[in-house]
Amino acid sequence: MIYLCVPRFSLYINPNMHLHLHTQLTMEVPSNLEVPSLDSKLPFQTIILVTIIVLLGAYFKLKVSLHRGKNLPPGSLGFPFVGETLSFLKAQKQDKTVQWIADRITKYGPVFKTSLISSKAIVITGQAGNKLVFSGGDNGFVSNLPQSLSSILGKHSIFEVTGSRHKLIRGAMMTFLKPESLQRIVGEMDSLVKQQLFQELNGKDSTHGVRLMKRITFKVTCSLLFGLPEGKEKDALFADFILAAKGTLAIPLDLPGTAFGNAIQARRRISKLFSQLISRKRREMEEGKVRPDDNMVSTFVALKDENGELLPEEEIIDNFVILMMASHDTTTIVLSMFLRLLARDAEVRGKVLEEQRQALKAREENGGKLGWSDVQKMKYTWRVSQELMRMTPPVFGNFKRTSRDISFGGFHIPKGWQIMWVTSPTHMDEKIFSEPEKFNPSRFENPRSIPPYAYIPFGAGHRICPGADFARSEVLLLIHHLVTNYEWAEMIPNEPIIREPLPYPAMGLPLKLKPKKICA
Repeated sequence: MIYLCVPRFSLYINPNMHLHLHTQLTMEVPSNLEVPSLDSKLPFQTIILVTIIVLLGAYFKLKVSLHRGKNLPPGSLGFPFVGETLSFLKAQKQDKTVQWIADRITKYGPVFKTSLISSKAIVITGQAGNKLVFSGGDNGFVSNLPQSLSSILGKHSIFEVTGSRHKLIRGAMMTFLKPESLQRIVGEMDSLVKQQLFQELNGKDSTHGVRLMKRITFKVTCSLLFGLPEGKEKDALFADFILAAKGTLAIPLDLPGTAFGNAIQARRRISKLFSQLISRKRREMEEGKVRPDDNMVSTFVALKDENGELLPEEEIIDNFVILMMASHDTTTIVLSMFLRLLARDAEVRGKVLEEQRQALKAREENGGKLGWSDVQKMKYTWRVSQELMRMTPPVFGNFKRTSRDISFGGFHIPKGWQIMWVTSPTHMDEKIFSEPEKFNPSRFENPRSIPPYAYIPFGAGHRICPGADFARSEVLLLIHHLVTNYEWAEMIPNEPIIREPLPYPAMGLPLKLKPKKICA
């Protein structure tokens, strides 16, 4: 008879299928038996490892058996814990995410299962899938971001709340982001864009396009929406938002030096700064120095729910983080791709320049500022932006979670699973957009020709991005001042695109600059 050192485990699985594993080492060793040494053929550590693997295998088998007999979508959950995250992140780095999705659609169909960032997920594609996700109401979906995203963006942001709370938060944001409000501030936005652009490029003959666009859009957002002045505080916030963005789709290991660990540290500093900003604004409002409608900060500080209660500070901060990240990061992507395109395509550059000459004439007639009506006339420039977002959408997709068992496309989707929607299956569908690989802004001359829920860079339906018009105005104003004051050329021809997790030129788009003056 042989006795081995065996770890004693207690295994408890709660109704929500969370695994609780408690380990207690015990030994049953006869007095006349020598305990194996660590360098024996079957070391103690190996026994523990094998036992844990067996138990985990039983656990996952049990979870799968609960859905046996139900028609789950086909697909692969990949390796334990990591799922298919590593192959997905590799595709992101190589700008092959569209192909990653397309390969699985070809293999499994438009609805398939996978496991990403430690969460089992069902990927739903196509117009019908987009409509289901964005339709709102009681469709069986609730916002629920993966751990890495929710840890950085916050658990109380507009992405995470539903019903009356979502309506309350969205309404507060739209106070400043709806077209009627933008009409009042577009002149100020124009002045800020021009000032920041000339300040950044003064005396320079080269620049990194991505960082240039990031800094300008970030500062415009800080000034217009949050009332933050220039200085070290704003510069530190800018650096921390760059770190935070890089960790949103990283493997959630909060360790020093990891992308996620750096992002968590940056998020803590961002929260501290916003907390101080909220405290200052509360004091100023109590002293009567500012009104609730002065900017986004005062609006949220004064906001009350249906019970007359002020919003908790944590919820305000989470929504500020979302606003800040969405209002400058996604806009930066469109602008970076626009700069890259104009450096490569002389025909598009010529058409954009001709349209902006007309805008310049209107600006000179309006005392040197562009107004809301002038921005609305930049139709070709915006169609170019729309086509860029079709081919390289700033947000590739996002996650929701099932609040109950649902059926879609003939498949059973269990309660509690992540639902991932993605843009590329409809954006690159040749049945919707002929020759989808070809750049063609004329696709958007007649918006009615594009089927509903097919073009979704800003989402769709009730969940469309509240900042879409703000982003549109900022993009058009920046392109106007760039093309009427500068020429540029790429310093790295054929620079590839990578996603970390957002799509950017891999080297930051170095550009050679040449100032010029366009006459109206």
